[in-house]
Amino acid sequence: MKKFSRIIILSLVFIAINNNLNAQSSVDQILNRGEIRGNFQIEAQYYVEDSITGAEEVPEDIRSNAFLNLIYTNGGFSAGIRYESYLNALLGYPEGYNNNNGITYRFASFTQDRLAVTVGNFYEQFGSGLVLRTYEERGLGYDNAIDGIRVKYKLKEGLSLTGLIGKQRIFFELGDGILRGFDANLDVNTVFKGFEESKTRVLIGASAVSKFQADQDSRFVLPENVSTVGGRINVSRGKVSVNAEYAYKINDPSADNGFIYKDGQALFIQTTYSQKGFGLVLAAKRNDNMSFRSDRSEGLQNLLINYIPSLTKQHTYNLLATLYPYAVQLNGEVAFQADLIYKFKKGTPLGGKYGMDIQMNYATANNIDTTILNDEAGKRQGYKSDYFKIGEVYFKDFNTTLTKKFSKKTKGRFTYANLVYNQDIIEGKPGKPVVYSNVGIVDVTYKFDRKNSIRTEGQVLITEQDQGNWATFLVEYSYAPHWFVALIDQYNYGNKDSDLQIHYLNGSVGYNDKGTRVALNVGRQRAGIFCVGGVCRVVPASTGAYLSITSSF
Repeated sequence: MKKFSRIIILSLVFIAINNNLNAQSSVDQILNRGEIRGNFQIEAQYYVEDSITGAEEVPEDIRSNAFLNLIYTNGGFSAGIRYESYLNALLGYPEGYNNNNGITYRFASFTQDRLAVTVGNFYEQFGSGLVLRTYEERGLGYDNAIDGIRVKYKLKEGLSLTGLIGKQRIFFELGDGILRGFDANLDVNTVFKGFEESKTRVLIGASAVSKFQADQDSRFVLPENVSTVGGRINVSRGKVSVNAEYAYKINDPSADNGFIYKDGQALFIQTTYSQKGFGLVLAAKRNDNMSFRSDRSEGLQNLLINYIPSLTKQHTYNLLATLYPYAVQLNGEVAFQADLIYKFKKGTPLGGKYGMDIQMNYATANNIDTTILNDEAGKRQGYKSDYFKIGEVYFKDFNTTLTKKFSKKTKGRFTYANLVYNQDIIEGKPGKPVVYSNVGIVDVTYKFDRKNSIRTEGQVLITEQDQGNWATFLVEYSYAPHWFVALIDQYNYGNKDSDLQIHYLNGSVGYNDKGTRVALNVGRQRAGIFCVGGVCRVVPASTGAYLSITSSF
């Protein structure tokens, strides 16, 4: 990853081979036959000490995260690099990024007939991710890309295979463990004669992933090769679709499970029904001891091989998204979710002149039922679990949202949510009470004309636990398609400690022009938790100015 020149030379060689170019062709001629695209982003923050919010002094004053992606494509060939810089990383990002910059991602790939080969870095997902998912979530500072070789081959239409081997990224290095994976996908209706015209569509998949890590532990005899296998099926007919996936992992003693030798398993089921104006999604999952890393000693989000899907709604409003978001529990969880969308037609009593949309969502996550075993000197199974029993509550979320257009100029969105949040488990705060809260949100947009609009947003969260009641007010003016200006205040008015009844005031201005966006924020940021898809990181309090520039080309 550190040798930029080698990457360029290797890429040019591949390009030359792929296009059968004459050896005397110049670099310019090569590049003229293809296309270069990419994107750039920099986030920089100036920090000010703030004794009121608890924002601490930052020695550098200014910290920044930045990256540049460059991708070259020419027919079936592509190559790319990503340069990243963290000098030092913004507060809240993993420490491993600090004071580092360089090329962290580079690849070359080609596709010819049924074969596709990638060498270097790549991301991959088998099924829903229970067995394997590598991906980047820049907002979390998370990237577990694989560095190695991946081969995809289509045996015939409707039947494809994937094989890969490599190591995972951890900050600016690679983890110790070696990752190997295989996946197969079968479209039954395409492959088997007699099913082509069937109204019932069936897709089947199977995966196997293993890791190798040497045993250098003086306390235990640890398995150096650990395997996970999984199978999945998707059946759809008309308006109904059912998707199910199961994964099994052999004993994998690690820091996550206290080095026990119990196997792991996970089950995910989702059913959907949709028609015009109505949609319903029902989902359930159970995962038990399914933390799977290429390095058994790592923690947090480092070197995770698989991904346990979150069955909770991903809220975007300030209070719902940042105060009590849910983090998936890798070692044991039973979760259910129901999501309903209905559209009241125009001209009906509830729909009125413009119609109205309603969305209702209910999600719950609980611990698995466990019985602790006193077998530390024996088989070290740790615990046993009844598959069909459910343990204590981790999280519950009932929410409903109404979206209605009142006139050609006015549109409103109204949300109510009831949350149950177990601080002890989710945040690791023993002795802290379970939080019960009610949240109300009113979001109204008024368009003066085609270019000018104003949006106002009021939120309130009421609870007797934790920090007490919160309120948020936002006003945002937009001048399409380029400018916006916003002011937001988050106020902890219900805190029992009057010194902590703080206003977190923040102003922002932004400019958009084609593929470029520039935004400047000035003010306070509350300490809290930032989550995406059930994966979370802690964000400390900060005060100052934040600049973001993004551009695509």
